[in-house]
Amino acid sequence: MSELGSIDNPVKFKDQDYDALLQKCLKTAALFSDTVFAANQSSLGIPVDPDPKKGVKWLRPKEITSNAVFVEGTMGTTDICQGQLGNCWLLAALSCLTMHPQLFVKVVPSGQSLSESYAGIFRFRFWQYGEWVEVVVDDRLPVREGRLLFSYSRTTNEFWSALVEKAYAKLIGSYGSLKGGIISEGMEDFTGGIAYSLPVSSRPPRMLWRAITAALARSSLLSCFIHAASVKEIGTVTSEGLVKGHAYAITDTDKVQRVSEEVLLLRLRNPWGFVEYCGPWSDKCKDWDVIDNAQKARLALAKVEDGEFWIGIEDFCRLFNTVEMCSVNPDSMSGEAGDDTATPSWTLSSHQGTWVPMCSAGGSRRYPRSFWKNPQFQMVLSEKDVDDYDYGEDEDVEEEDGEDDVVVAPVSKTEKQREKKKKCTVLVELLQKYRRQKDQVNFLYIAFHIYKLQDKPGSLDQQFFSNNSPVARSGKYRSIRSVWRKVHLEPGSYVLLASTYRPNLQGEFFLRVYTKTGNIQGFQDFPCTNNYSVMVMSKPVLPEDQFRVQKWFDEKAGSDDRVNAVQFMNLVNSVLEKDYELPLETCRQLIFGEDTGGRGRLSRAQAEKLLTSLRNLQDTELP
Repeated sequence: MSELGSIDNPVKFKDQDYDALLQKCLKTAALFSDTVFAANQSSLGIPVDPDPKKGVKWLRPKEITSNAVFVEGTMGTTDICQGQLGNCWLLAALSCLTMHPQLFVKVVPSGQSLSESYAGIFRFRFWQYGEWVEVVVDDRLPVREGRLLFSYSRTTNEFWSALVEKAYAKLIGSYGSLKGGIISEGMEDFTGGIAYSLPVSSRPPRMLWRAITAALARSSLLSCFIHAASVKEIGTVTSEGLVKGHAYAITDTDKVQRVSEEVLLLRLRNPWGFVEYCGPWSDKCKDWDVIDNAQKARLALAKVEDGEFWIGIEDFCRLFNTVEMCSVNPDSMSGEAGDDTATPSWTLSSHQGTWVPMCSAGGSRRYPRSFWKNPQFQMVLSEKDVDDYDYGEDEDVEEEDGEDDVVVAPVSKTEKQREKKKKCTVLVELLQKYRRQKDQVNFLYIAFHIYKLQDKPGSLDQQFFSNNSPVARSGKYRSIRSVWRKVHLEPGSYVLLASTYRPNLQGEFFLRVYTKTGNIQGFQDFPCTNNYSVMVMSKPVLPEDQFRVQKWFDEKAGSDDRVNAVQFMNLVNSVLEKDYELPLETCRQLIFGEDTGGRGRLSRAQAEKLLTSLRNLQDTELP
């Protein structure tokens, strides 16, 4: 069997097994009703409308329309329309996903139907911090005044997109928790790839068009948006029919011949399903009158208000500010076309971590007395490699507030290229976890720093970080889910620190580091030393603890025979005496100090040793 957390063996969200639940429903001839994500106000996560006529009902597709289907024909970008929820970022990412069937089937497993083997239960898969998670939902959807409250399809009897949205809302906490976001979140969770921003102004129009065309060919997901100068501007429509602060999906590129001129075009889609661009090369523009029918047929030009439209690359560069891209692997992050069949040449090292107040949450370099306490990850790079130029990696990194780093003289592009060929290519992404909860989003300001080591590896103290400057960093601290950077480093030993801007803020994170295959020789994390970890594995396992753990695992462990932080906390607190309660965050910190293979869950042997150590520690600390 594939490794747990892989796309072929995803983690079962809330331990709900789709196959077992489906067979139970078919056997009893009862439609599935999900008690984990119930049809109630808590799952909606939005205020109750005071007008009783606008009350929400939860109906199954065939209760909404008698000819309901999971999918009508094939999935497409126009299957997804935004309802009464500010989640254009998510739906634009889903629109992008429909353009890549091999990626789409990972999120929406095939063989699901509202007729064959129908039991009111569906499953979807999302990438979450290093592993794929399968989420099960029933098909009761929120309806107000006879219409779906949230996402819907232009094909009114089709429901796959509404069910994907429900599954993602369940994963995050509620529908309300989907309001407001950056499209890169959805892109990464639909692919497991790496999302990044490309300023439109960073390329001449034709070069940008070629880069977007190549990225689409490599199965990258792409979107774009116009910056809003203020909160009041978000959602306003420009004279060209474009919405500010709103995510559009980039679904295709093409070109047409107008007399002797070659016109480069992009196809965009507004997740609203309406409000379209009305400038040159829009659906009803007269520019199309001089284009022959064969070209218009190839472009599938449709003069309908469906939210999808064409725009010339020059006008795109004039009107839009940012392109968001998500590449499934670092080899897809090149700005030009290449050999798509080439074997990926990267090695991935991933680690779970946590910032614990007064322990491993040291804050930024503005707090030198505590900065060194942040989680430290040490890596050894051995082989130089040659890496092609790609966008984003050579952008100037902004100085951090309050930092006084050494100013380096400017280096020409040619010199940069020559230097990179002498170094090791490393791509680092730091993601903060679980910051969307119920009806609020609370991202911390995060960043990472990389330092060169001169001595042997080991946990580094305040003096080291006070006397040395970082050789690379992610840039300014930003209040977004993830920050990333591609850097080129000399062979040698390095330490990477992940931190929040202010100290003593609680949070969890996921760190992934890509290096060229055969390059990275070691990657080790050094968790902070606290009162709970100093005695770990210092005493043999007690027989009574071994018995308790075996019994607990037999009753509570998941299908992988491991327990998560909550289950371990319950186990510990059922054993420890004298009214001593171990908090959840301490349990998480202890688990992150173990080698769990990135799972964040303990095996039986690990649980036995930790439980015995905690019992011995309690005897020492509490008279």
